[in-house]
Amino acid sequence: MQTKKTGNKTHETQADAILQFYRRLKPAFELQEGIEIMNPFLNNDSWRIAELFYRKFYNDAGHRIFIFGINPGRFGGGITGIPFTDPIRLESECDIQNNFKRQAELSSVFIYEVIKAYGGAGKFYRDFFITALSPLGFTRNGVNLNYYDDKHLLKTSESFIVNCIRDQQQNIQSYDVCFCLGEGTNYKIFRKLNEKHGFYKEIIPLPHPRWVMQYRRKKIDHFTEHYLEKLRSVDT
Repeated sequence: MQTKKTGNKTHETQADAILQFYRRLKPAFELQEGIEIMNPFLNNDSWRIAELFYRKFYNDAGHRIFIFGINPGRFGGGITGIPFTDPIRLESECDIQNNFKRQAELSSVFIYEVIKAYGGAGKFYRDFFITALSPLGFTRNGVNLNYYDDKHLLKTSESFIVNCIRDQQQNIQSYDVCFCLGEGTNYKIFRKLNEKHGFYKEIIPLPHPRWVMQYRRKKIDHFTEHYLEKLRSVDT
C-alpha cells in the first residue's frame, strides 16, 4: 500500500516533536463525578522515563506510521507515559531501568510479542509511533475507563481528541495511512472523525491487544502474524 508523507518539519528530531506534544496536553473538558484523567506527564518520574524513551528511539527526523489505541491504561501508559508499555516491558524490552511497580498490563504483553517478532524495539520504533485517540487515560472510581464507555465523556472529550490527532499529524513526521487498535467501537469512532476532518487517506483496523489476550490467548502466534502482515503491508 503506497503512502504519502505528512507533517511539518518544525522540530530537529521526532523526539522533540513528541515531547513537545505531551507538554502541550491540557485537557479542559467537563468530567462527571467519579471520573478522573490520568496524566503521567505531570509526574516527574514518568516524564523522565518518557524523555529517556523518546530520546532513545526517536532521536532522528525519520517519518513514522502512526498506530492509534483507545486511551492509556493505569498499568501501562498511564504510569510510564509510553503507550502499551508497562514497567516490566520498559525494562526487559526497551532496556530502560525504572522504579515503577512491577505490574504487567495484558495489552503490553501482546504488543511486545509483536515488537519482538518485528525485530525488536529499535527496529519497530524506527518505523512506528504508537499513540491513542485520547493520549491521556481515564478512570472511574479507580478502574480503567475507555473514552467511549461513558456517553458524557465521549461527547465532551471529542474536541480534545480531534485537536490531539491534528496536533500530532501536523508536527510529528508521519504518513497519510495509519493503524487503529480495535476493530469495533474505537475504529467506528475514528472512522467517523476521519470522514468529518479528513485526517488520513486510510485507517487500517487491527484486533485490540487486550481483546486478543482476554479472548484469543491460545492464538497469540496467529494474531502476532496477522499484525506483522498488516504492518508490513504499508509501503513507505
